[in-house]
Amino acid sequence: MTAPTPARCEISLVVNTHQRPRHLGLVLASIAAQEGVAGRFDVVVSDDGSTDDTAAVVAAFAARVPFPVRFTTEQRDGFRLARVRNRGALLAGGETLLFLDGDCILPPDHVAAYLARRRRGTALLGYCVRLPEEASRDLEPGTVDWHALSARVPRAERAAVARRLRKQRWHSWLRHPTKPRLAGGNFAVWRDDYVAVNGFDERFRGWGQEDDDLGLRLRAAGVRLEPIIDRTMTYHVWHPTDPSATPRWRDGANVGYFLRRGRLKKCRAGLVRRPCGQIVWGLPPDLPTTAVGRALAALLGGAPQAAPGAACEIDVVIRPGSGTFSRRAECRVVLLADGATGRSAPGIRPGWFGRRADQIVSTDPETLPAVLDGLG
Repeated sequence: MTAPTPARCEISLVVNTHQRPRHLGLVLASIAAQEGVAGRFDVVVSDDGSTDDTAAVVAAFAARVPFPVRFTTEQRDGFRLARVRNRGALLAGGETLLFLDGDCILPPDHVAAYLARRRRGTALLGYCVRLPEEASRDLEPGTVDWHALSARVPRAERAAVARRLRKQRWHSWLRHPTKPRLAGGNFAVWRDDYVAVNGFDERFRGWGQEDDDLGLRLRAAGVRLEPIIDRTMTYHVWHPTDPSATPRWRDGANVGYFLRRGRLKKCRAGLVRRPCGQIVWGLPPDLPTTAVGRALAALLGGAPQAAPGAACEIDVVIRPGSGTFSRRAECRVVLLADGATGRSAPGIRPGWFGRRADQIVSTDPETLPAVLDGLG
């Protein structure tokens, strides 16, 4: 089922899953029931190390449908949704990538709706309505009326989605810098835009925030995020909540990393790994005057460096030293060496650190490699 060089098509459905073969079977059956899109899509099921019948479900499905189906899995190592989605994207043949959760079934016009709305430089933001446990219990691939799924949705859930759409439209009209937010279980993005930001950031492990992060980086790269829930949405089939999920967003394990300052548009641990040698650096002119500066120059070697005044990804100032931030940068970093502190470092005005620096790190030549790997 896994093809190293997938044939190109208009859109790829990238379905992530883990240990829910019944739910996945429903999702795949709803994909087979899509109308008006024959020959225009392929499917990739990306599994997070399931040890049940998931692989057999996908194999049986691939054997009976007329479109390409690929499957990828690897040994489970905690909740790694960002990595799972990136692995699926690497196997996809579509010029557009439609990411779907393996517990959310599609109405028959779902793929057609995305194809009709897609355009370069725009990501389409879908969502799901949640089916209650009772309405989810009797769903079977061979008996579901895909056109009647909306009848199973509680009135309160319909009202919540209507409110969400109003907010999304308002935020889009305002050109809000962070909203509407991207929800990873049902959205589409042009492959080129996804590659430009290096996909999902795989530093996110555990539940939450990897999709918020991708949305912010797409915006920073000039991609417009627009809602599509006025046209289509998926139907979440009930199951117990994942143990790594938290009741409150702010309590999630990834919140601290998500809220960091100095986020790079093109993440460092995504579709490909970006070591220090692939980052565009802004370095201070006094680099050779300190041990940390000399160690930094040696570590970066032939890494691309921005000319004075030119934009870069990571701009560096070393204290003690005389360099200042003088260029546009996605991440501004102060390296404190030789016991320097924000209060005592020479040449620093009160409040300068908080206003200009995204990250302030104490280091020495021995710890510097780990510091550089963690930036961005």
